[in-house]
Amino acid sequence: MAAAGPAPLLPAEALVRALQGTELRDAGGQGWLRQHECVEKLNMHAILSASAGQEQLLTELLVTYAKIPLLIGELISVEIWKHKIFPVLCRLEDFKPRSTFPIYVVLHHEASIINLLETVFFYKEICESAEDSILDLIDYCHRKLTLLAARSTNGQAVTPVELHPEDLASPSSMQELQKQAETMEFEISLKALSVLRFITDQVESLPLSALTRMLNTHNLPCLLVELVEHCPWSCREAGKLKKFENGAWHVVPPEDQVKMTKLDGQVWLALLNLLLSPECQRKYHFDGFNKSQLLKLRAFLTDVLVDQLPNLVEMQRFLSHLAVTEPAPPKKDLILEQVPVIWDHILKKNAGKWEAIAKHQVKRVFSPTEEELKLQARRWAQTYSLDMIEALAPDKPRCRVCGAEAAKRCSRCRNEWYCTRACQVQHWQKHKAACSLMAGAPRSMDDL
Repeated sequence: MAAAGPAPLLPAEALVRALQGTELRDAGGQGWLRQHECVEKLNMHAILSASAGQEQLLTELLVTYAKIPLLIGELISVEIWKHKIFPVLCRLEDFKPRSTFPIYVVLHHEASIINLLETVFFYKEICESAEDSILDLIDYCHRKLTLLAARSTNGQAVTPVELHPEDLASPSSMQELQKQAETMEFEISLKALSVLRFITDQVESLPLSALTRMLNTHNLPCLLVELVEHCPWSCREAGKLKKFENGAWHVVPPEDQVKMTKLDGQVWLALLNLLLSPECQRKYHFDGFNKSQLLKLRAFLTDVLVDQLPNLVEMQRFLSHLAVTEPAPPKKDLILEQVPVIWDHILKKNAGKWEAIAKHQVKRVFSPTEEELKLQARRWAQTYSLDMIEALAPDKPRCRVCGAEAAKRCSRCRNEWYCTRACQVQHWQKHKAACSLMAGAPRSMDDL
């Protein structure tokens, strides 16, 4: 019978406290990679906690240690890296990396952070803890949604690119990586849509500068109308309707074609928040252009749609009233308006240095030896191991026999938990056959 060993523990608090800001020049380096690992593990913890309805702990930790502004800063930093440094790397003729995996990790960092923010921004206290950086996040979401709307208006379809390990080591891997970055950008933009909708949920408690930025600086209501019109997460291919949900394109059967998707719902909820709030109506400029754009929504407010989201009845009433009235011009408040600073600060700090930073990273980070690549691969295998996922789970495992909290696990199949050796011995006869079967199954890609 296999012995039971203690399971490793890595509390969420240690991960949150370990989060630190990084410099653009250090992207992909050892210290930066440790930060990326923290974000990835927090992502896993957030998803596991949300599925168990216990995400409050992580929310409290991120607020207590004031990490939301830091995450927003890192999000914008890697966005700038992608727009300023990555194109330089792709143009360097003498740069033929043995593996592009280290570059892929930096590209993926933006997706990791926005995914984490999407999971936690549902909570009002998270939105409030962003403080002044909420303006930077609003600008970030606006950039992503503008790109999304532009692509759909131009009829640019996003084709998923599946990247395999062998692709990252092929001579054309930089080209493959560019394709993957485009696909990733699409998915990041959809996450940004969800984050923006959660921000609009808090319009009553947002600073006036944030409302002004959303309504007047960026005119988000009209941008959201464009997304309703062109629906970038829906397309027709070979006569079949396809929709993007849960990270993949799916063919929609005829009976489900009028069904509202989660992304459709996010757009409509954001519009409801921005147009029906008295404070927003007071600040928004309902001029001729804005009014004509908003009235386009009436064509999409069918009975079938309203049945799925009954709050849209209020939107119908608002638009009917808007069609026959001329709203008063917005009231201008005499306030000292805040402006976002993170984007401009990073650009000014690194202006004129983009090529030098790219060449520094080629030499120091993106040309690893065979041994360094193997070491990095082992670290990522540990990050996504079963042990790590279970250590991050909000609930402690329970004994298979008595149901008490368990700290020991069958070391052979790694599937059953026990509180004591006595319980393991008691369960062995029942567990023996399944243990042998599971222990004989391949544990990793190397075993296949």
